[in-house]
Order: sequence, then C-alpha cells, then structure tokens
Amino acid sequence: MFIPLKDENPTRITPFINYALIIANAIVFLYEVTLPNRAQASLAMVYGTVPVRIAHLLSGHGPVDAALFPLFTSMFLHAGFVHLLGNMLFLWIFGDNIEDYLGHFRYLLFYLGSGIIAALSQIILNPNSAIPTVGASGAIAGVMGGYFILYPRARVLIWFPPIFFFHVPAWLMLGYWFLVQFFSGTANSIAVTSQTTGGIAFWAHVGGFVAGVLMIKIFSERPQRHRYGAW
Repeated sequence: MFIPLKDENPTRITPFINYALIIANAIVFLYEVTLPNRAQASLAMVYGTVPVRIAHLLSGHGPVDAALFPLFTSMFLHAGFVHLLGNMLFLWIFGDNIEDYLGHFRYLLFYLGSGIIAALSQIILNPNSAIPTVGASGAIAGVMGGYFILYPRARVLIWFPPIFFFHVPAWLMLGYWFLVQFFSGTANSIAVTSQTTGGIAFWAHVGGFVAGVLMIKIFSERPQRHRYGAW
C-alpha cells in the first residue's frame, strides 16, 4: 500500500470547484456523524446507490427517484473518517489540474459524470446487491483517469509506510492503482459472497477511471500550454 502526498504539477487558476467539492463532502460527513447509528444506516439506504433498485426499476416495480437520484447523492456520503480522508486526499492532489485543464464548469460536469458512470458500472457488475454504495471514489477515479492521460510524466510524491518516500511518474502510480482495482474487482466477482456482502466497490473505481480516460478528450480543452506531455 502507498499514499500519495503531492504532485509536482502547478496550476494557473484557483480550483474553486475542487475546493467546493471537498468542502461539500466534509459538511455532509459532519452531518452524518451527528446522527445515531440507525439514522446513519437509514441515510445510506435512502441516498446511497443500491444496485437492486435499478433492476426493480427496469422491471417496472420500483420508483424512478429512489433508483436514480442516489446516483448523484451517493457521491457525497462516506462510510467513515478514513474513507472520507483518503478520498479527499486524492481529490486534493489530482483534481486541481483537471479543473485547470477543463475550466470550472466543465470540470464539475466531468466530475459528476464520472461519478454517475462509476455507480452504473458497479450496478452492471453487481446488479443483485441490496448493499448501498457510498463515497466519492468513483468520481475521483474519473479525475485520476483524466490525469493519467493528460499528465503521465508529472512527478508524484508517494509514501510507503512506515518510512519510505519516493517520487514516481503519475502513469506508474495511477496505472498500478487501476490494476489493483481491476484485479480486486475480478476476485470479488468470483467470490461467492460478492453479491450479498459489503466492502469496497472496486468496479465503481474501474468504471470511473475508464470514464475519465475516455471523457477527458470529449470535453473541449481550454487554450493553454501544458508542462507535461499527454498520451
């Protein structure tokens, strides 16, 4: 396991949307922790993405709002402080450069689009699950996929606990992260319990990353020069 600490990739604008997303996630989490455990579980069931609800909707037996609205709201819920902190760290490091490239409004659309595609990926690969999926990691995976394409040679400082620090190119760190998610998702899909138990939504990570890779070229680029070459 490793933890990214920062990247050496300066931006030319103030990433207001990235800051706003981090603040919004933090505010929602602070609200979550004020609730008793049962209320927190109810919040996750109502506003988290529950894959089986999509199956019910497609079969004509489920309400549209209960199935589709959580594709958006689930991006702002987290299962604990470590979950929130990890997601926000990745967003802080990689999101500002994507916002710099796309501009504020297009970055917001890119982020939300990645999150929705990530949730749909989890639903497609695990359609019968009644476990709510929460967290911003699918949307952030899209940001990471965009960064992988735009800034493959940007240097990222990573920490291998307890004492090792290294600079590595972004393509290596992000590519390794993606492969871990893919093979972990494959292993979970093979496991007998993958349809009934909770855990990490690996396929949401995979789907979000692939969405970011594909969408970054669809969203028009702001005219500017970039320090690092793109793939």
